[in-house]
Amino acid sequence: MAANPTTPVLFDRALLSARLKRARRDAPVTFLLERVTEDMAERLQAVMREFADAADIWTPGNALHDLLRGRCKSVHEVVFEASEVLTLQPGSVDLAVSALAFQFVNDLPGVLAQIRRALRPDGLLLAAMIGGDTLTELRQSFAAAEAECEGGVSPRVVPFADLRDVGALLQRAGFALPVTDVDRIVVRYDNAFALMQELRRMGGTNILVERRHTPTRRATLLRVAQIYAERFADPDGRIRATFDVIWLSGWAPHESQPKPLRPGSAKASLEEAVKRIGHPPLKGEGRRE
Repeated sequence: MAANPTTPVLFDRALLSARLKRARRDAPVTFLLERVTEDMAERLQAVMREFADAADIWTPGNALHDLLRGRCKSVHEVVFEASEVLTLQPGSVDLAVSALAFQFVNDLPGVLAQIRRALRPDGLLLAAMIGGDTLTELRQSFAAAEAECEGGVSPRVVPFADLRDVGALLQRAGFALPVTDVDRIVVRYDNAFALMQELRRMGGTNILVERRHTPTRRATLLRVAQIYAERFADPDGRIRATFDVIWLSGWAPHESQPKPLRPGSAKASLEEAVKRIGHPPLKGEGRRE
């Protein structure tokens, strides 16, 4: 499936690939991925059905792949590439998972539609992506520092999808029973420079196409750290950083799944129910105290 030509290109995915390779080489920071992998295992454990063929889509590292091999007969690893075309045949898997990759997709509706086609009827998509108010403290600190020191603001932190947007995209892609929720993780650091160093070792530094291509001035960075400490430090002087992990799940439609009632098929009208509110019970009814 080719990329939608009308989709705006926000992320330089070739640069992201290079940043991820650098992070793997230079002692990567993996605490977010480890937490998501543990949560993924618990969520899959709660699903009372067997999955034969699974696909792991763009998840960094091998932890999630190893988890799936213990549950499924076969696991197809979709390796991260700059292209957003998935190497999955229609109806080829009954479970698709992804951890911490969808936040860097330019055409998320298109990717979800590809996954929906790859799932067999009653197949499950379960994924986690960074979203919501992630790094809101760093975003605010950079904006304030650049406005003060450089007279303008440049794109620094990627725009993240919120919970409602993701739920709507699942429905748009044709998933049944879509569910989304968010896990907020607050991490503390000695200072803003320690946070930025960890982001580098996650492969999560700025990959926006419209990013500034010249180095940030030292004075601006120092002011970022100062503003961050003034606004988002705890009494002990350490700063807080927010990471919102959005979980999304949906099923490929199947006749066995619960379905909403057809319009007009209800056995009692809303009007009749409203009339009875506040009236004493009819003969033969009990009263709850």
